[in-house]
Amino acid sequence: MSDNQKATDTNWASTPERSNMLMLRIMTWVSLHLGRRVSRIVLHFIASYFLLFSPTSRNASRDYLKRVLGHAPRWHELYQHFFTFASTIHDRLYLVNRRFDLFDFEVHGAEMLHKLLDEGNGLFLMGAHLGSFEVIHSLAVKRTDLRVAMLMYEENARKINATLNAINPQMTHDIIGLGHIDSMIQVSERLDEGYMVGILADRSPDNNDAHYSVDILGSHVNLPSGPLRMAALLKRPVVFMTGLYLGGNRYAIHFDTLADFSNITRTERAAALQTASIRYAKLINHYCHKAPYNWFNFFDFWKPTSTKGSSKS
Repeated sequence: MSDNQKATDTNWASTPERSNMLMLRIMTWVSLHLGRRVSRIVLHFIASYFLLFSPTSRNASRDYLKRVLGHAPRWHELYQHFFTFASTIHDRLYLVNRRFDLFDFEVHGAEMLHKLLDEGNGLFLMGAHLGSFEVIHSLAVKRTDLRVAMLMYEENARKINATLNAINPQMTHDIIGLGHIDSMIQVSERLDEGYMVGILADRSPDNNDAHYSVDILGSHVNLPSGPLRMAALLKRPVVFMTGLYLGGNRYAIHFDTLADFSNITRTERAAALQTASIRYAKLINHYCHKAPYNWFNFFDFWKPTSTKGSSKS
């Protein structure tokens, strides 16, 4: 089978997990004891390794960069894509250990976010695998008046908990696993307590899930409809989030209004969901062009999936 065929036949849920817990612990020790500047040298080797020896990821990167840059990517552009991803993973080590002093954060849209939270009903933070979510979670750690719960698929929740325990056993995230009979109840309870419930809404482990067909970077892709439908059923506002890596120690955190389902009626729900899905795709397009190397879907994102329950947007 050719490399291109492998990339086409592989989705994110079935891609082998390359992380190694022992290596993660070693990298954590090196990073925290030798400092961020010195340990970042290792990132060049990691980025080079995946660029040279992971054809599936390389092909996915090449496909995406061609779409966003408008030309066939050069090797240094492919390298920059992998290095940006490695940098955000590396910085997670420091953010989880609350070394916020190492970073320069610029925050956009905070006033809008606080205004919604002041209403006391909580809200959904909806992002994509675009930039770093950990920098957004760091805002809640720094400010005690902000509380974040993460909503994620069960296998991802298990991996995140294992990773956090390896980095800092005292640091835990409030994680709600999807797929449980009481998942919706847990989400509703957090929202009632004024939480922000975060979810990355560009992937689903089941290609047969109902989805919305939207335009991202010039092609129709199928996005899972579940996250937006949950927000609509619980009648909450939705804010788009992304934490873009700008190089060095700089991040730009963006919050944008996405939808407000607080007062929609049942008859208005379908149209409101369609409008929200289009808005979500437009925001992804905007931030991909703004910071093109922050897209971290290293699989065939544009591969056609089942049309079960699709809704054209």
